[in-house]
Formats: sequence, structure tokens, C-alpha cells
Amino acid sequence: MSNALPLMHVDAQRIIIHKPAGLLAVPGRGEDKQDCAWHRVRDEFPEALVVHRLDQATSGLLVFARGEAMQRALSDAFAQRQVEKRYEAVVSGHVDQDRFDIDLPLIADWPNRPRQKVDFEVGKPSLTRVSVVQRDPQGLTTRLWLEPVTGRSHQLRVHLLACGHPILGDTLYAPAPVQAQAPRLLLHARDLSLPALLGERALILHCPVEF
Repeated sequence: MSNALPLMHVDAQRIIIHKPAGLLAVPGRGEDKQDCAWHRVRDEFPEALVVHRLDQATSGLLVFARGEAMQRALSDAFAQRQVEKRYEAVVSGHVDQDRFDIDLPLIADWPNRPRQKVDFEVGKPSLTRVSVVQRDPQGLTTRLWLEPVTGRSHQLRVHLLACGHPILGDTLYAPAPVQAQAPRLLLHARDLSLPALLGERALILHCPVEF
């Protein structure tokens, strides 16, 4: 199947795929935004239901449920922070600290949708744990592991921008020179840990990074 996506795990109640960068997770408005990961998965598994999303520009692990019972169970697990997620990113500049948290409240930037922004008055609490993986010897870029404790829209992208280290290739948030440093957003959902649910075993999955 030409449009089939790489399957990372399939069992009686769960489907986990590798979503490529540039593909919508779910359909948008308009005929030109109907090609998406969900529709492609449903070509092979018509019962597949959406559990969570990845930004169109982000690649990596994406989970679907095979039936409403597992959809509810997985959605609850995500909401209750029983699902562990790790992303990998390459950001602009030299990140000094080896490990740190970014705790900045976020809210939609309505006049500039779909952008989000930091807002200390009405923003929703948002927490990201950051670990340095590798520093460019020239100090131009840093490779990071990111663990979002909360799951706000564009959380990782906005948090890193607010810290002065926008993600390479981020056409929505990064300054033009940083956008030009990569042909795509260098953000990838690489690791996922799912709890045992509805008789299915716990899962630990890894999707190798491509940048």
C-alpha cells in the first residue's frame, strides 16, 4: 500500500505508527487537508480511533485505539499522565545546563493562531523536563531529550523558544536564520511507555530519530 505508514506495534486493541514529518495526524478543514495519519491507518484498520496528536511538522510515535473502550482507556491514561513520552530535538545555540525544567504557563495567541505564547496571568500550567544529549563543539546547536509533563499545544516549541533556544527548522516560531538551518522541524517523538490496559500488556516503544 503506497500510503501505508510504518507500523511500530499492533495488537488486538492498539496501533502505534511512525508518523512522518509533514503529515497531519488528523484531518483539517478543507479538501486539501484530508490526507492524514488517521485516514491512512484506517485504510488498513477501519476501526482505528484517535487517541492523541502530533504536530504536522513533528515526526515519531503516534497511538491509535482499535475500539471505543481502548480509546477511552488510553485517553484517560494520557490525561492522568500515566503515559511517558520522550522527544528528541536539535535547538539553536549552546544549552549550558545538563538537566533542567521549563515551567512556563501557555495559552493560545488568538490574533496569531495557531501560535501559542507564554502568559503568566491566564496561561495554563505547562512543564517540560530537558536533558542535554550532545553539544555542537562550535556552540551552534544542542541536541536535547524533552519530556513533556503536561501536553499543551506546541508546548515544546514555545518553551524552547522562550528559553532562547528555538528548534531548528521551526517555521512557526523560530527566527528566519534558525528556520533555514534544517529542511524540517527537528523534533521527533522517539520514546513512548504505555501502561497495561484492558488486558493488554504494558509497552515500551522506541522510534529511531532520522536527523
